Amino acid sequence: MTATSTDILPVILSGGTGTRLWPLSREGYPKQFWPLASDLPMLAETAVRAEGRGFLPPMVVCNEAHRFLVAEQLRGRGARIVLEPAGRNSAPAIAAAALLAEEANPGTVMWIMAADSAVRDVPALHAALAHAAAAARAGRIVTFGMLPTTPETGYGYIESGDELPGLPGVRAVARFVEKPDAARAAEFVAGGRHLWNSGMFVATASTLLAELERLAPDLLHAVRQAVEGAKRDMDFVRLAPEAFVAAPSISIDYAVMERTQHAAVVPASIGWSDIGSWAALWEISDKDAAGNAAQGPVEIIDGRNCFVRSEGIVTGIVGLEDAVVVVTDDAVLAMHRDRAQDVKKLVDALKAKGRKEATEHRRAYRPWGHYEGLIMGDRFQVKKIQVRPGAKLSLQKHFHRAEHWVVVSGTAIVRRDAEEILLRENESVYLPLGCVHRMENPGMIPLVLIEVQSGSYLGEDDIVRYEDTYGRT
Repeated sequence: MTATSTDILPVILSGGTGTRLWPLSREGYPKQFWPLASDLPMLAETAVRAEGRGFLPPMVVCNEAHRFLVAEQLRGRGARIVLEPAGRNSAPAIAAAALLAEEANPGTVMWIMAADSAVRDVPALHAALAHAAAAARAGRIVTFGMLPTTPETGYGYIESGDELPGLPGVRAVARFVEKPDAARAAEFVAGGRHLWNSGMFVATASTLLAELERLAPDLLHAVRQAVEGAKRDMDFVRLAPEAFVAAPSISIDYAVMERTQHAAVVPASIGWSDIGSWAALWEISDKDAAGNAAQGPVEIIDGRNCFVRSEGIVTGIVGLEDAVVVVTDDAVLAMHRDRAQDVKKLVDALKAKGRKEATEHRRAYRPWGHYEGLIMGDRFQVKKIQVRPGAKLSLQKHFHRAEHWVVVSGTAIVRRDAEEILLRENESVYLPLGCVHRMENPGMIPLVLIEVQSGSYLGEDDIVRYEDTYGRT
């Protein structure tokens, strides 16, 4: 696609883990991949806001472990996916995006945003973006300041200055303020000059790179080496690991925004939330007459101002007020809404005890589909596997386990050593220990099967791959 001087490049940062939304959001499948504020996953919802005339296909910077999730959720949108070998905070991620953007289309205006925020008023967002883009083309680095609706202590604030000459709707930044206590937050809201810091930025790639060169040269040098040494395969840009990890781990706020003379802010009221906690999600959710927000198979009796979400199990609440209850297939969270920021402490405690539920879901996602554990016993386990139409697993073998596959729905082509076997619904195949095997779904509907493993060791690392469509080793 050929860019014009007015095209805007959406840059979506998708490196967060959303710990405070446990047990739904976990490191293996964090909040940006879940539908929280609408029927769309948050990543896809973010991309939809930046589609249409005047927008280039998005660039997404994400954790390498999430690459196939990002590719699947943005399928058909022409996304360029930049893979971080390790999390280094927002400044190195933005630097990498700016280098790639300037290389592709010099002078590109970048609209940088998190993958996990909610916006209710998209037309108002686009109106604010138009003001920000004009300021960006004039050499400013613009952030969006959200008009505060409550004395929120979970956000940083921006103190706005006077409107900039020739740039309607754009103000100077007087200063950035760290997350305040409740009393100071109330003063900010009453004063009318302070705005929530949304973490969205608009600037040309050249302006960002010039300021990074001036204010954080070591960071830019490391990231430039990571980009120059990057490997490209399929839709992915794999940043060179050693160079990227050498970059300081620092936010763009500390590295640039709080030190640059080019900072500007666009005040906006767009129904924004970073959905940083279950309490924040309750705030933006539809509620009943008693103030309860319920999602899934939930029944509430005499409850008030509660948030209750179930991912499948019938969940009943009686006589609770200001409570959060979240139920998944392997964990339950129950707490007072005022303690929403303390979920991270709970996750840290679970990690300290070695509980895999702190970071992993029972369902594990792979580029070909997903699997979930059903039963685990002594020398055996049972899994449910779902394979997308047209997808295939790697050609592989195991040293310590045999497997039995039973097709529940769909059609499978199974390679077992030199054999090729077609399986239909209610048919099965046995894969003895050590045989080289592969499965693919040649059909138009998902392939669902039950896998029974038996052997002395059943870990996921007992696998030797000979060939893989997705470049895994």
